[in-house]
Amino acid sequence: MHIDILTLFPEMFSGVLNTSIMKKAQDLDAFSYKTVNFRDYTESKHLKVDDTPYGGGAGMVLSPQPIFDAVDAIKDKQGKKPRVILMCPQGEPHSQAKAEELAQEDHLIFLCGHYEGYDERIREHVVTDEISIGDYVLTGGELGAMVVMDSVVRLLPGVLGNASSAPEDSFSNGLLEHPHYTRPRDFRGMQVPEVLFSGNHAKIDEWRHKQSLKRTYERRKDLIEQRSLTDQEKQWINEWQND
Repeated sequence: MHIDILTLFPEMFSGVLNTSIMKKAQDLDAFSYKTVNFRDYTESKHLKVDDTPYGGGAGMVLSPQPIFDAVDAIKDKQGKKPRVILMCPQGEPHSQAKAEELAQEDHLIFLCGHYEGYDERIREHVVTDEISIGDYVLTGGELGAMVVMDSVVRLLPGVLGNASSAPEDSFSNGLLEHPHYTRPRDFRGMQVPEVLFSGNHAKIDEWRHKQSLKRTYERRKDLIEQRSLTDQEKQWINEWQND
């Protein structure tokens, strides 16, 4: 996978993308990235990339010309049809399912905006996806792009090392992840559940599934409402409701 990042602040990305799992992914040739300052593409003699909005109003709006030209140049160089992702509070909420979908792509372009917003023609004619990381407003799209990139890159083959790690993450099966324990078995009188020492993998899997469902039921009932429950899951929920 190759990722191009259109941003006015390329220096923001070096720390995040060159450490930890993101660095490992590059070392494995699982992905590469390039930051592109779209100010380099402006035709303005004053290097402007924004202007006042037609009809009046507060703030400045990103102009279409620099972004159109930057995306066209990237497409010409890569020779691929990329997914072009606009980081925007109006976009669809990011999810594990979206990360898994994007992880199947060969080329992604992230647009990180600033100021009041984008000229609408950018949305209509350049962008393929609009993503939000939450119902709040950030200074720019860079932090959101880093979040989405991290969630996608860690899913690329070989990046996590343990192939079972990603499928067991929270949200991968629509539920929050089950509790984890490690040594010591007894810590300040707090015991690890006995079932984890049973050696019965079917029982352990059942315990983890039940705990995952319970944690989701207690913390994220909206996920339960979206789920097609099995008879066993319905029985467990009825037990908790009656407690």
